Amino acid sequence: MDTPPDSTIAISTSGLTKIYGDRAALSDATFTVPAGTICGFVGPNGSGKTTTIRMLLGLISPTSGSAYVLGEKISQPENYLPRVGAMIEGPAFYPALSGAENLKVLANLGGFPISRVTELLEKVGLGERGQSKYKTYSLGMKQRLGIAAALLPNPDLLILDEPTNGLDPSGIHEVRELIRSLARSGTTVFVSSHLLSELEMICESLVMLREGKVIFTGLTQELLKAQTPLIVAIPEYAVDLAKLVGIVTAAGFTSKVVAERLEISAPVDWSATLNRLAFEAGITLSAISKVLPSLEDTFFEMTGDAQ
Repeated sequence: MDTPPDSTIAISTSGLTKIYGDRAALSDATFTVPAGTICGFVGPNGSGKTTTIRMLLGLISPTSGSAYVLGEKISQPENYLPRVGAMIEGPAFYPALSGAENLKVLANLGGFPISRVTELLEKVGLGERGQSKYKTYSLGMKQRLGIAAALLPNPDLLILDEPTNGLDPSGIHEVRELIRSLARSGTTVFVSSHLLSELEMICESLVMLREGKVIFTGLTQELLKAQTPLIVAIPEYAVDLAKLVGIVTAAGFTSKVVAERLEISAPVDWSATLNRLAFEAGITLSAISKVLPSLEDTFFEMTGDAQ
């Protein structure tokens, strides 16, 4: 008999599985999301992210396994949904109404205080455009209004699906800071995004899926530290790249050419040997350095997804 998680856990799944016909959209998924943190949810298209989120929100039922959200079973979503805010698959609003009017409609439907509308528009950076019709909003503004709508319940848990979709760098920065401020105030944020560089900057933990299975769950830094650093060598003349590849291969290491540099999978202390071998072959290196893999590099390596 499974027991509910303690109050330090916002989401907990155990063997969560969803099967459609003869295909498992999600298979035996087990992970936890600590309360009050930002957790990234990543995986290639079709890996089971949307299916998982739909089960957590009580929109579909699992085939087997169990899960708790804010200490309540997902089989009884009415017990926890009032404390959950979500934006999935893009927000939907009335085009002819203003942003503020749209939020007021949702507040009335959900029984939330109308007074929160102005506050939330300011919080997501739409204070000056709250009276503009929704149909005049850019894609980025629509995303921010969607986040404002998800915050109407003043949720303990916020689930966001691609919250920075369509945003310019300035807008992405604003959403990043908004998510951080929410976590600082105690809100748990479970965020799915394809912008892995963004998740690396804001997420303390990650859940990574591939083909419906969890391939990593834990702290972001633990995942990155487990990856082997690369040696990056840049020859003075690009024509020497092929010769440099030959030197690396002969030494028993693998490498790949990216732009006009060579990324080498080898121990970092082999850098000095590489420098000497290149010099002996008549190759001048304009730069040689150690590079830690980014979350994006790690993601592609673990999922086998094409870059």
